[in-house]
Amino acid sequence: MVDTLKHSRLVWLAIGLALGMMIGGWWPATPLHAVATDRYDTFAIATGPVDESVEAIFFLDFLTGDLRAAVMNQYGKFSAFYHYNILTDLAVEQGKAPRYLMVTGVNDIQRGAARARPSRAIVYVAEINSGEVAAYAIPWIRQSWTSNQMVKAPMIPMDKTKFRTAAVRPN
Repeated sequence: MVDTLKHSRLVWLAIGLALGMMIGGWWPATPLHAVATDRYDTFAIATGPVDESVEAIFFLDFLTGDLRAAVMNQYGKFSAFYHYNILTDLAVEQGKAPRYLMVTGVNDIQRGAARARPSRAIVYVAEINSGEVAAYAIPWIRQSWTSNQMVKAPMIPMDKTKFRTAAVRPN
């Protein structure tokens, strides 16, 4: 009886594995997309998808307010560069040091027929003192990337809003 039970378990295990492998082979593959964000002192860095197969790296210098992005071409060289100064968008009160947070997200913005379209990655920059957050995108031209053309362009300010309405008092 013990041999029959062991044999039965092995048969069911084999059937389960075979069934799982067959279903796994027919199941549509779902790609995994990951982004990274980090900061140190007065500098933040993040990554985000520009389109389905290309990623950008974003840099924010807290001291100058310069938001920059770079995209590598298919040969592993940076060939597209973008810039925007966020100081006027996220005004910090006189005498206060800016305190920024930066993350990326994905948004399927209506892109229209224009040659340059907003990237899939949206960069969100929040300023803690003012309680404002602004969103930025890259003007992406896939044809420039595929033809390995050097690109230098300003980033696109998308929108901004307040996330805090109460005044922040110094400690």
